[in-house]
Formats: sequence, C-alpha cells, structure tokens
Amino acid sequence: MTDANGAAPPKLYVYAIVPAGDYTPKVNGIDGSQVHLIGNPEGPRAVVHTHTGGPYDGPDDDVKRWILQHSEVVEDGWQGAGSVLPVSFNVIVRPDTESGATSTAQLERWLEESNGALSARLGELHGTSELRVEISLDRSAFVEANDEVRRIKVDMEDRPAGVRRLLEKRLEKTEKELADREADDLYPSLRARIAEQCLGIEEYRTPPREAGQTPILMVSCLVTEPGIQNLGAELTSIQNEQPAVSIRFLGPWPPYSFADMSDAFAGMSGQDQPSSAT
Repeated sequence: MTDANGAAPPKLYVYAIVPAGDYTPKVNGIDGSQVHLIGNPEGPRAVVHTHTGGPYDGPDDDVKRWILQHSEVVEDGWQGAGSVLPVSFNVIVRPDTESGATSTAQLERWLEESNGALSARLGELHGTSELRVEISLDRSAFVEANDEVRRIKVDMEDRPAGVRRLLEKRLEKTEKELADREADDLYPSLRARIAEQCLGIEEYRTPPREAGQTPILMVSCLVTEPGIQNLGAELTSIQNEQPAVSIRFLGPWPPYSFADMSDAFAGMSGQDQPSSAT
C-alpha cells in the first residue's frame, strides 16, 4: 500500500491513552519525534508520533534508550492529564490494506468504539500512582541469635580443615532453611498490612538483588497521593518491628501494572514486537 508518490503511508507509534481535557504533550518522543494527540477532544485520546519505519529494534543500549524516551512521554501524560493508560513499547498502528483506512482513521475508530471502557478506567486511575515494595530477610542478621546456628559455629572452632568445610556446608543449609521458614511465616501478615494501604496490589517475582537476602514479598501498589505517605509510614513500622528485614520502596510512577493495554491494539498494529523489545 503506497500513496500517490509511491511512498508507504505513515503509521502511528502509540505511547499512551489520556482522558479528555486540555492536556498538550510537553516532551518529544523517541529519538526526538514530535508527539501529538489523536482522537475526539471530548473523549479519550491517544498520545502518538507519526512513524514511517518498522518496530524499533537494535543493540541493547539503543533499546534501553528508546524505552526510557517512551516512558518519559507516558510520565508527561500522567502528570499533565491527571490519568494515563500506558501502552507497551513498540505498539505501532498502520493503515488497513483491505479497507484503505489510514492509521489515523483506524485509531480514531478504535477510540470511539472503546470510549466507555477507556473513560471508565481512566476515571478509576485518576490521581493514582504506582509504588513498588520489595521486602526481604537479611539471612545473617536473622539467624545470628539462633541456638542451632550458634552450636554449629562453636563446633567449627579448632576443627581440622576438612571437618570445618563440612560444618560450613551444614551451617549454610541450616541458615537458608531457617530464613526460608521465617520468610514464609512473615509473608501473610506483611502482605495484608501493605494491601490495607493500597487501592490495588499486584505481586511479581524477581531473584534477590543481593547475596544473603531471602525474598519475602515483592509487589506493585496502586495508591492515591495520601496513600504514598500512609504506605511509607506502614513500612517504617514494619522495619522497626523486624530489624532483620530489608525494605526497598520505589516510585511513584504511572500505574503501569494496573493499566494493561498490551492486547488492545492487536487488530490494528499488524506487527510483532522484535525480540529485543521489553
């Protein structure tokens, strides 16, 4: 499909969906692309740039830069429009070769057809942020006062090297088992305390960031502005009650985990994301 000059008609790279209002993008997009809005001013609109190529693909450093630039546009929409539905990296709407509809016409039609659902979800997310909480147990700090661990350490003193190696393996196994058991015991109450401060909570899995740490809980939290302070205060209380616990509190940022749009454009984009896109 080409235009009268033999050139391929433009596509639209989509960053996010924002609600009706007077929001105007204040940042450029990927590689300096000029960002604009598509859709009825009285309804949800898409934040896009005009695109003539295929999906963004290349060396890891380039992909990381593009994803960061994509995220900056999403964050601008979140801050400027009060609510945002982030769209995944590398979603591109192209013309329909069968009907002849332009990429703009396709996107405008989809926005109109999805008006009710999009408006409702944007309303639900208005004024919200996402926070990430990671709680882990410092294994050495937790087991330091354990009687069994103490006995093994005492038993290691003045032992031959071969015996010490065996006891060290036994010590490592014992410490891991004790920490795993404690993490399992702490999980239900900590999750309940965190969830009480959130509008929504999503769990995810990631390996421990540091050696000697036993993961307890890793969640994304949907909160309002007061909820940020409330959750922070709750985490401070947890830290004071559990000195062996390590807490990472990240954010705020747009509610990525609570506004999944990954499948919404499947019928329009017609392109697969390259393997390096994340």
